[in-house]
Amino acid sequence: MPLTPLDIHNKEFTKGFRGYDEDEVNEFLDQVIKDYEAVLREKKELFEQVTDLDEKLGHFKNIEETLNKSILVAQEAAEEVRRNAQKEAQLIVKEAEKNADRIINDALSKSRKVMIDMEELKKQASVYKMRFKMLIEAQLEMLQTDDWYDVTKEEEVFEER
Repeated sequence: MPLTPLDIHNKEFTKGFRGYDEDEVNEFLDQVIKDYEAVLREKKELFEQVTDLDEKLGHFKNIEETLNKSILVAQEAAEEVRRNAQKEAQLIVKEAEKNADRIINDALSKSRKVMIDMEELKKQASVYKMRFKMLIEAQLEMLQTDDWYDVTKEEEVFEER
């Protein structure tokens, strides 16, 4: 067990025939007591400081551990967001490709329909042209026949009456 300032203060030496000067010893012991008390106070303060710093260090270690976990969670979340964004981008691209294919197919279908309609219109125009030509030829032929003169004669007879 270490000495205390009180132990030093209460220490009594045996006196010998030609011993030390009692005042000098007492004065020296008083100085040792003061210094020893100062060392003990400083030791206590340093111990309290070390305890306080240990607590702070533990607190900061907890903060560091929490921050490390938070960083890992944030990294995992960022990775998950990135993966989800990639999946969503792939889905968007696939959907766009489907829409593009559908639009192209619709356009091709409409183009075929327009071509069919155009061919039908060409046939109808050809038929109309042929019928119109036949009508004109029939009318021309009628004009060139003698019957035309008979109709005009009948009109004259009819007018005379």
